[in-house]
Amino acid sequence: MRSKVVAALVLILFLLCEGNCLLADSIWAKRDRNMRRLYADDVARQIGDILTVKIREASKVDNKAKRDLKKETDRSTTFNGELNIDHVLPSMPGFTMAAGSSNELKSKADYKDERSFVDSVTVVVVDILPNSNLVIMGTRNRNISGDVQTIEVSGIVRPSDIAFDNTVRSEQIANCRIVNKNGGVAEPYNRQGWLGRLFDILWPF
Repeated sequence: MRSKVVAALVLILFLLCEGNCLLADSIWAKRDRNMRRLYADDVARQIGDILTVKIREASKVDNKAKRDLKKETDRSTTFNGELNIDHVLPSMPGFTMAAGSSNELKSKADYKDERSFVDSVTVVVVDILPNSNLVIMGTRNRNISGDVQTIEVSGIVRPSDIAFDNTVRSEQIANCRIVNKNGGVAEPYNRQGWLGRLFDILWPF
């Protein structure tokens, strides 16, 4: 009987000790301070956050110039030979002198250029201005079968222009700088040869 009482006391003491070690919210995992809150979004706001830039650039140039210049000059002079100073110098033979000139210039130039650039680049927030605008910068490199493409994007983004899916359009970026560099196998076929460039420099017309 006495051993049962001792065993019961030991069991009670053990349960009391375990109860002190347990926390009231032990069924919930503790949240790490570096983790986002349950209802937080993924919109970029701090330095180091990433943001996707949707590039939709289109340019169209249509310049026409036409010039038509014409100038005509016609001069004529007639002298009958009379000087009215016969007592000093006798009359001399008369003559007629005529001169005419014509200058005409016609020129016409027509220049058209239409380009479109559609892509997306994920950039990083590198700085925050005093007015809370975000300074972004990012690079995207592609190497497909030896064709290398590098896209560089930088600028200033207003937080209110960022969409709910953490994207911003390129036309909404201030001081936007987009550089597209192509290299590799296809590069020589997209530019004029050195002899053609030399003829363009030497040809006067």
